Amino acid sequence: MSTEDVIEVTRDGHVGIIRLTDERRRNALSNPMRDGLAAAVADFVADPDVRAMYLTGTGSTFCGGGDLRMMRAEGDTWSSYQRLTRTGKWLIELFRCPKPVVVGVNGVAVGGGIGIAMAGDVVYAAESATFISGFLRLGLIPDIGMMYTLPRAVGMTRAREFLLGQETWTAQRAETAGLITAVVPDDELDARCLERARVMAAGPLEAFGLAKSILARTFETSLDDLMHFESLGQSVAYATESMREGLSAVTGGRPADFVSATEREPATRIARARHANG
Repeated sequence: MSTEDVIEVTRDGHVGIIRLTDERRRNALSNPMRDGLAAAVADFVADPDVRAMYLTGTGSTFCGGGDLRMMRAEGDTWSSYQRLTRTGKWLIELFRCPKPVVVGVNGVAVGGGIGIAMAGDVVYAAESATFISGFLRLGLIPDIGMMYTLPRAVGMTRAREFLLGQETWTAQRAETAGLITAVVPDDELDARCLERARVMAAGPLEAFGLAKSILARTFETSLDDLMHFESLGQSVAYATESMREGLSAVTGGRPADFVSATEREPATRIARARHANG
């Protein structure tokens, strides 16, 4: 089984789209799935023509978490450690991606599948979606970053309730808890997510990246240090073509063209040359 059998990678203008397509295995995190995600994330992060990402699944499952067949075949300590370490590398790259990431949870999200979804800056879920904490029923601890991301999203009390209580949450419960951004009708999920990704792709890419970098440090940083980061980040933002374009657009009473502004940045030309050369 190749990565092409489990993942579909396409583009919609400046939006890079990743669809999990291994419906037979409920989009489980098999080795080909992990490899495909790693390659797609790395390519979209490096490509200057991709300004936002959209991640979703196909069928009735967004992501079924760990691949049970793989767990049986590669369940020894060293294989498990290597697999999770490789996963951590591209997952951290997705978390730290300077570009906006939109996630559409189209169906059931189990265990690590929820961890994948939580890499999104905006997470929409279909009305029929459910979120299942599946780790402890296998005698495993939560992974895929969930013991970091979940308490920050829903609070420690709810995180313990969900993970240790082996809870199943409806999309509505997940929204109330703060796990996701919003619930949308099933037949509108894809269109809503793509539209949100297109809007974000048209925004000031440099400011998005700076803001995401600082927000990621909020809970580990003192107020003094965070305001220092803001001062440094804002100084960098002031020097960008996007800031000049945004200021000109606001004072001139016209829509801003941030895409063209980014094209004028020397860093864009350098990134394009590097991406072309692999």
